Amino acid sequence: MILSNVSKRYGETVALSGIDLTLEEGKITAVLGESGAGKTTLLRILAGMLPFEGEVDGQSGARPKRREGCSYLFQDCMLLPNLTAEGNCKFVLPKGEWGKIGGMLERVGLRGRENALPHELSGGEKQRVAIARAFLFPHDLLLMDEPFSSLDLALKKSLISLVCELWAEKQSTVVFVTHDVREAALLAHRAVVLKGGEIALDLPICAPFPREFLSPPEEETLLMRALLQ
Repeated sequence: MILSNVSKRYGETVALSGIDLTLEEGKITAVLGESGAGKTTLLRILAGMLPFEGEVDGQSGARPKRREGCSYLFQDCMLLPNLTAEGNCKFVLPKGEWGKIGGMLERVGLRGRENALPHELSGGEKQRVAIARAFLFPHDLLLMDEPFSSLDLALKKSLISLVCELWAEKQSTVVFVTHDVREAALLAHRAVVLKGGEIALDLPICAPFPREFLSPPEEETLLMRALLQ
């Protein structure tokens, strides 16, 4: 996926300014930056949800179309409140593929919770449903918007490992927004730091998977410095 001179304004506020970026297929790219740096705007442009200036894959952003084969994992889960955990997963699949759901829910640790409604689930369980649904949805591009930000440390460690395992099986292209350098260092092949709507650092992370939560790659320090400068 190739972004060429991508810019986005909200009135007088510049969210993105002349971004040139090539996202390698089948790899995980983390996008970091402080609040207002343009991270979520970039995800929404990739999903075809926002008009913008410039091009993505040679297509003008003046009249964007929702991207086919794009799965989106939101920070606040976005579960349908009137559907069970299983029902939320059924919602994104044709009926002929519903047989995949039981195994996926078991893999994410929700065996026995298939018939629970969202209000009956803990925050961690809701995020597990959202992860299951995102990976079940037929996709070649997965966008994740701070999916671990509201979780305690132990649960974050568990779900990062789970996402890494699920990605390894499908190896779709993943772009995920985070403000946490540890998440980026553990999950990504590459980290892009945005500042003021521009790319301040584009850093490959070469450590093999799986990566140890308590001993992250040395690139974490470089990311921290870029965010603090």
